Amino acid sequence: MTVPTRRIRGSRLRHPGLPRFDLRATAVFFTLLALLLVVLGVVARAAGAVAERRPVWTVVLCLLCAPALVAGVRGRYRRRSAARAAHRAAAALQEATRTALDALEPPAGRERPSPAPTVAVVPADEPEPTVVVDYAALDADAFEQAVAALCERDGCGSVEVVGGAGDLGADVVGVDPQGRRLIVQCKRYGEDNRVGSQDLQRFGGTCFTVHEADVAALVTTSGFTAPAVEYAAHCGIVCLDGEALRAWSEGTGPAPWELPAPAPGAGLPPQ
Repeated sequence: MTVPTRRIRGSRLRHPGLPRFDLRATAVFFTLLALLLVVLGVVARAAGAVAERRPVWTVVLCLLCAPALVAGVRGRYRRRSAARAAHRAAAALQEATRTALDALEPPAGRERPSPAPTVAVVPADEPEPTVVVDYAALDADAFEQAVAALCERDGCGSVEVVGGAGDLGADVVGVDPQGRRLIVQCKRYGEDNRVGSQDLQRFGGTCFTVHEADVAALVTTSGFTAPAVEYAAHCGIVCLDGEALRAWSEGTGPAPWELPAPAPGAGLPPQ
């Protein structure tokens, strides 16, 4: 049995990757090319005729066109050269930056040393700052502690606060810089409430006989009545009122153990 074969058209045998041949497009292309060649020939012939009739103008025209052509070529070359130079400069700057950063980085395994701490140097002979205390604003216990702190500041030793119930008139005890036993009674009174003679009598009855004081002082935030000052002078008790206490605290006045017992009638406040 004979199997009929089907004829395959030539278009199907064309390789898919090859462009398709178009006779019409090819004819149009060659026609345009011929016209272009004719036009160029006519222009060249006309230019030759002009050159024959006016050779001077032809030379001048060529001289004028030549610099423009050279300048165009040079400009293009310069643009390329400038671009290359800018690229090289950017690469060199980047490499220098990388080298500087590598130099600043510490070596591997080593930590960057930390700066030394700043230490404030205070001269040894500089006096300690004076702290001004409002003693009238303190309560009784805080006032005794403040007087004891003043005694320690000015060179007293073995300073203790013993005030309280049963203290028998002694609130602060210690030893002054001359080695004498110091007994201090503290009276935190208001400005209108002055220390009277009865307070001095109670203190004078125990400071020497019971506490064996070499220096006995009564320190108050207010003042003293005239009978109190007279009794203190008679017994040899040093009296410090509010003004003398502030001077002692600020360092402008003497400490109690540096004062003699007041003379009778000396510096009496008004009644």
